[in-house]
Amino acid sequence: MSTKIAIPSTAPGGLESPLGAHFGHCDLYTMVSIEGKKILSVDVIPNMPHQQGGCMAPVQYLADQGANKLIAGGMGFRPLMGFNQVGIDVYFGGEHQTVGQAVKAFIEGQLPQFSQEHTCGGGGGH
Repeated sequence: MSTKIAIPSTAPGGLESPLGAHFGHCDLYTMVSIEGKKILSVDVIPNMPHQQGGCMAPVQYLADQGANKLIAGGMGFRPLMGFNQVGIDVYFGGEHQTVGQAVKAFIEGQLPQFSQEHTCGGGGGH
């Protein structure tokens, strides 16, 4: 079964793109489908305006896009709980510079699951 990972990214997206610092304020999302240790596909989807539903709107949006994992550098506690509620596991990728590096670390099992200690106050302030 394949895994679909959403990664907040800086434009133009893709594996070479820098990681977006905060999931709700990123330019777009790079969606990477993997099976085992193999990348099946890489797609780029736009982010949505943050005003519509605040931090919870992107959570549902990514769930609707079929994501079941998310690699993020930062997010608040509420959206983290929201991702948990819709069945998206969140991993902390803040040590990595590019989407490709973060995906490789995920595939190798090197990313920690996002926990309350990784959360920020929200609104992009860390």
